Amino acid sequence: MGSFSIWHWLIVLLVVVMIFGTKKLRNMGSDLGGAVKGFKDGMKDGSTTTDASAASPAPAAQVTGQPANSDKSAIDVEARQKS
Repeated sequence: MGSFSIWHWLIVLLVVVMIFGTKKLRNMGSDLGGAVKGFKDGMKDGSTTTDASAASPAPAAQVTGQPANSDKSAIDVEARQKS
């Protein structure tokens, strides 16, 4: 009763394939692989942004009378509210 032989695992695999079908198992495998890849990418992106921000913090913005972009064609979103 200690460990299962190869025949036990083959029978379990056969039962699982008969219950779910090969197409559904293939879709579940690709979904799981995509989720793992997305998780790894997220962890990699999170570590690089954390390291970069800890190494050199961004300078604080200065408060002046003029906005940073003095483009006259810019639209103030708060000024154009619908009544």
